[in-house]
Amino acid sequence: MKNSLASFQVDFNIDEIYSISDFLSLCKSSIENNIPICWLRGEISNASFPASGHWYFSLKDKNGQIRCIMFRLSQRNVKFALKNGMQVLVQAAPTLYERQGNFQLNVRHIEAVGVGNLQAAFEQLKSKLQSEGLFAAEHKIPLPLNIKTIGVISSANGAVIHDIIKVLGKRYPFAQILLFDCVVQGEVAASMLSQAIYAADKSKRCDVLILARGGGSLEDLWAFNEEVLARALFACKTPIISAIGHETDTTIADFVADARAPTPSAAAMMASADRLELLSKLHKLRENLRQCLRQILSNSKRQLGQLRLNTTSFNRQLNAFSQKLDWENKRLGYQFKTTLDENQAQLNTLLEQLKQHSPKSNIQHKKQLNQLAKIRLEKALKHNLQQQNSRIYNLDRQLKKSLKHLLWQQQNQLAKHSAELNHLSPLSTLSRGYSISMLDDNQLLQSATKVKIGARIITRLQDGKLYSQVEKIEKN
Repeated sequence: MKNSLASFQVDFNIDEIYSISDFLSLCKSSIENNIPICWLRGEISNASFPASGHWYFSLKDKNGQIRCIMFRLSQRNVKFALKNGMQVLVQAAPTLYERQGNFQLNVRHIEAVGVGNLQAAFEQLKSKLQSEGLFAAEHKIPLPLNIKTIGVISSANGAVIHDIIKVLGKRYPFAQILLFDCVVQGEVAASMLSQAIYAADKSKRCDVLILARGGGSLEDLWAFNEEVLARALFACKTPIISAIGHETDTTIADFVADARAPTPSAAAMMASADRLELLSKLHKLRENLRQCLRQILSNSKRQLGQLRLNTTSFNRQLNAFSQKLDWENKRLGYQFKTTLDENQAQLNTLLEQLKQHSPKSNIQHKKQLNQLAKIRLEKALKHNLQQQNSRIYNLDRQLKKSLKHLLWQQQNQLAKHSAELNHLSPLSTLSRGYSISMLDDNQLLQSATKVKIGARIITRLQDGKLYSQVEKIEKN
């Protein structure tokens, strides 16, 4: 046993023995120093996302797999969500995790295969928001017809606001423009744009909002593809138009907004009415109003003339009502006599029937019925007479009221014509301090060219006449 131990000590040098940690450190250094950073393509599996914020997953193909880690700081440019089964292209540095002795890749950059990083993120967010109903037509707010104030959410330093002001100045200069200045590019752009939308909506000063930016690459326009901005657009109660980039550019904001314009200038046209078109409609409405007023005035004049022809004197109407009253009394008397005769005939019939039926109670009952019928008849006649008298009284009151109103109108019209005649009277002109000059032959003097030096002039004032002679003539 001692010989065997001695042999072992001879075969191995004590300086060549490594500890586990030193050996793993040597392997790590060898791997990192000899294997360069490389690109790999594979399928994501075993993905996990702990609270630390780092991503852990495996990258595999049909023949093998390798563990990968992507630290939180390296994820800043990744816009899409990592999912199992996704084909990706990664840039990674091979390394060794010394604590467990696991070979792994430290992923520096990752892209979805087939589409770029930003495009994959765009499609994922678009699918997510669409499934939640943020693009649904029933949530779109229609643009108002009457626009007084337009809010523009854009940069004050860009050409967009100047284009919008220029278009509105030509097309609809009546609108007030409120600019909510914010950055439209960069990491903080989406947050600032969302805050600007919230402030514009909360102010309730704008009838419509325009979210606008000039053209650019997908990276330049990425702030308008952020979820925070999409949520702010969906929560906005004020109608909002998205005008991002050029006509070929499409962002998430375009799908969520209530309306999309291909350019900021087109958004200004969409948010406002054409001034010339409004003036044309106003002219047509004014002409229609004038025509309606002329028609109403003509109808009123025709009805007034007809009323004047149909209006008779008070005595004639009173005679007509008196004649009608006599006729009604005569008809009432005839109706009373007829009714009385009919009742008498019925009474005679009942008497005859009574004579045929001897029971005394039956006779008494018939008499009572006849008496009740007579009382009802008298009440009915009295009520009818009262109604006719009341009707005649009301007609008489209406006639007097109509005549009084007509007389009042005629007196007002006479006073108006008298005032107009008095206003046109030359004497009224003289009472205001003016005078009238005439030549000696009573010819009205209207021009300095019609008078000569030495001519006699008669000047008429309110309270008398002045006779004078021309000594000097000055022309204007």
